[in-house]
Parts: sequence; C-alpha cells; structure tokens
Amino acid sequence: MLTGVRIMVKYPSGSLAAFRKPVTKKEEHGIRRSYKHKKGVNFSDRGMTLEQQINESNKYYLMEEIAVVHKKPTPVQIVKVDYPKRSKAVIREAYFRQASTTDYNGVYKGYYLDFEAKETRNKTNFPLKNFHEHQIFHLDECLKQQGICFTIIRFASLERYFVTPASFVIRAWRKKDKSSMTLKEIENNSYEIKSGFRPTLPYLEAVDNFIADRKRE
Repeated sequence: MLTGVRIMVKYPSGSLAAFRKPVTKKEEHGIRRSYKHKKGVNFSDRGMTLEQQINESNKYYLMEEIAVVHKKPTPVQIVKVDYPKRSKAVIREAYFRQASTTDYNGVYKGYYLDFEAKETRNKTNFPLKNFHEHQIFHLDECLKQQGICFTIIRFASLERYFVTPASFVIRAWRKKDKSSMTLKEIENNSYEIKSGFRPTLPYLEAVDNFIADRKRE
C-alpha cells in the first residue's frame, strides 16, 4: 500500500522546497489530489534578485487572474547582426534608442499601475541618485493621470522591502541638497512587505492600501 510520495521541487534561485503528496484510496483509482506543503518548510527565496522576485510574483498574479503586470522592454536600436548559421543570428552592435521610463506597468482592479524597482546594500539610507530625472518626470506625469505609482525598495543587507508612494519619492528627489532618503523616512512613508512563496513578493497588498486611501480621499 502506498503511504506517500515525497517530491523535491527546484526553483529558479536554486533553492529546494519539499512537498508531500498524500495518497488515498480514491487517488489510487485515478482521482488526482492537490499537493500540500510540508510543515516547517521555508519558501522564502533569499537568493533571488528583486527583479526576479517581482517577475515571479507577476507570473503568479497573472496565472491567478489577479492582475496583469509586465516588465517594460528596453528600446534598442540594432546596428550590426552576424549570421554564423542560417538558423542563428548574433547581434554584434546595438544602442539604446531612448532612456527607458520605469521598470513595470499594468492593471489591477481597474487601476493603472506604474512602478520602479530599486535595491541598495546600505543599511540606513537609500541614495536618491539611483533615480534618474526622466523616471521622476514619468512617475509625476502618471500621477497626474490618476495612476497608482510607487517604488519597491529592497534593503538587501537587511532583507527588508518597502512599497513607497511615488509622490513621496518625487518630493524627496526635488529637495535641494537632499542626497538620500533615510531608512526612518522610508519606514514612516511606506508599506513594508515580507517575501514569501506565492507570491514571492506580495506587493499588491500595499497597492490595496493605496486604493483604500484614495477612496477615503
């Protein structure tokens, strides 16, 4: 008699997560049962970059029909291409056609989302020089059209994640002689989220708060 099947699943970060699939008499007769997480397994993928975490989260949100959010492609002008084989092309020279805006955009609950993803290894502040002028301008223009705009900031050394409203970032960036946002300022003006399994980074929890704040206003 079967007592159970143990499966090891390898994720993009290289981490392994254990699942235990309970086997019942019904299952032996061809009825499929869902997988259950084994207790005590930590599904946090600390080896992933912030971009990987967001991309994995977006795949989950899309699969579950929760939201449609994608990373924006970078516009590139291809100048030279070699064809070592008929079936294979190799790009030898290319240039960015224009400065990109922000990293991600999409739709959630009827709201347009536009946001940037930033990381720092600093423990006490986030340098404002990490934002470019065209990004600040783009976020400001999207806010004028009632879009929900923000930045996901990761303090890599602390393993802390903040969803910071674009309005706060824009004000800080435009202040003369201000070179960074302190961790305390970010704590006081952001929603902190925790990394997990499904989704890897639940940033829409913070967006729900932005929507609720907007409705109260």
